Amino acid sequence: MLDIKFIRENPEAVKENIKKKFQDAKLPLVDQVIDLDARRRAAIAEADQLRSNRNALSKQIGMLMGQAKKDPSKLAEAEAVKQQVKEQADRLAELEKLEAELDEQLHRDMLLIPQMIDPSVPIGRDDSENVEVQRFGECKVPDFPIPYHVDIMESFDGIDLDAAGRVSGSGFYYLLGDIARLHEAVLAYGRDFMINKGFTYVIPPFMIHGNVVEGVMSQTDMDGMMYKIEGEDLYLIGTSEHSMIGRFIDQILPAEKLPQTLTSYSPCFRKEKGAHGIEERGIYRIHQFEKQEMIVVCRPEESKDWYEKLWKMSVELFRSLDIPVRQLECCSGDLADLKVKSCDIEAWSPRQQKFFEVCSCSNLGDAQARRLRIRYRDENGRMQLCHTLNNTCVAPPRMLIAFLENNLQADGTVKIPQVLQPYMGGTALLVPKK
Repeated sequence: MLDIKFIRENPEAVKENIKKKFQDAKLPLVDQVIDLDARRRAAIAEADQLRSNRNALSKQIGMLMGQAKKDPSKLAEAEAVKQQVKEQADRLAELEKLEAELDEQLHRDMLLIPQMIDPSVPIGRDDSENVEVQRFGECKVPDFPIPYHVDIMESFDGIDLDAAGRVSGSGFYYLLGDIARLHEAVLAYGRDFMINKGFTYVIPPFMIHGNVVEGVMSQTDMDGMMYKIEGEDLYLIGTSEHSMIGRFIDQILPAEKLPQTLTSYSPCFRKEKGAHGIEERGIYRIHQFEKQEMIVVCRPEESKDWYEKLWKMSVELFRSLDIPVRQLECCSGDLADLKVKSCDIEAWSPRQQKFFEVCSCSNLGDAQARRLRIRYRDENGRMQLCHTLNNTCVAPPRMLIAFLENNLQADGTVKIPQVLQPYMGGTALLVPKK
């Protein structure tokens, strides 16, 4: 959400930003919110004047009533002023109702206007126009065929999709044995990796109120992702970013406590609507998964540096697991409305001989902080909005696809990189059962 003052003073810049995101249908919103804001401010000004008049008129009535004891003619004057007070009270009630209606409409429209994107963001319509920035590690294609990831897991008796389908439907899974252990090992390694970077480990609530949902994401993203608990003001989180940022709602953070650097574990629940190709089935695009996340709440002048630090941490982590990756800069049309700048870290798939997304790093500027009123006082004592950032640390089971494909051997075994072996009880090699 943008500052209404910024929109009033820079309407053409806001419209140009909307055009860069290829959301021309939203262009009328700019003039609409400016008009709503003008009407709202006019209503507030008139109401304030009436309240001031009411105080003066009340004093006048008291004076006239006092004078009426000696001069009965003053009683008629007092009654006339009382009628004036009543008429102004009726008008004030109308204005207060109008102000509430304008407030609500203005808020709804303001939520739809996208955040101003960073000047460095490449301009493009959708994810097909995202820009590769750099690669890390050698993208090898082995001289033996790599099975589909579900087939690799089944060779270890490590997955049961049929049972999950009977119990929960499509988009769910059972992980078993070595594969389940590998899943948890990757999460534990990601947790300790971030703790060693100085981040505080957090386990947040897995359900949040609707006002928090509205504060952390756009309505479009909410409708496409979130599961609502029937009959309650609660939603299952799609990522721990939601409840982690929500933790600071209506808070004024001590300046000396910034930046807040946090790493959170949670299950994640997503609708994942739409049909997907074969490579996005299995455990690639699912309704439930687990994730270790990175969260930063900082001063505005620090957010660009933190953005660079966060995505580089993802690269370092995946390279430590012998997985080649690349950084892909998200173009304007692929940015969610609250994002200032975003990039994906994509892992190499030797099976598909292409990259696929395993991490998403985003700088949201003050968008979430403005919606949730997350503030701090600067060195001059002035109230300022914080900036918020988030990035995936590891999100199995999707990242297990990259791990298994890149560490698979010709005989069907899977090597365990040295950094992960302590989390696997010292195991250096997984041997298939069939």
